[in-house]
Amino acid sequence: MIEFDVKIGAGDLYDYMLAHSYNSASGILGSGVGAVMVTVALMKAQWVLLIGGIVLLLYLPWTLFIKSRQQVLSNPTFKEQLHYVMDDEGITVSQGDVMQKQAWEDLHKAVSTGKSIILYTSKVNASIFPKNQLGDRKGLVIEMISTHMPSRKVKIRG
Repeated sequence: MIEFDVKIGAGDLYDYMLAHSYNSASGILGSGVGAVMVTVALMKAQWVLLIGGIVLLLYLPWTLFIKSRQQVLSNPTFKEQLHYVMDDEGITVSQGDVMQKQAWEDLHKAVSTGKSIILYTSKVNASIFPKNQLGDRKGLVIEMISTHMPSRKVKIRG
């Protein structure tokens, strides 16, 4: 059993939103189209394409940055720490009097970014574990996830 607390800040939420968005079809397509527009614009000196490509490349990260700040300020869930308990049965998260448990087999996938370990509880919802808050428990958390979830669902880099 592993227990730890995390407090999700705007930077942690932004990291999750970027990873989630850029690993979706629309995020990949938007970035690809923006990059092609910038490349073509530079090769042919088409300034309108250059501006359009830059706007397309910067729109998503900027809007996600603003959205993460707004969510952290407006959502009461982000005001206090979340307490996690991982055991052989699953993961339990609690905050105040509210507690939720999910079995390992019900989790969708686990991924990592440079800053976080992200455990998807559904296709769009996730538990975010900032690596800097896990401290020496980071390896234990990764091991617990890797042990209890099928390897095809785990894409975590240490």
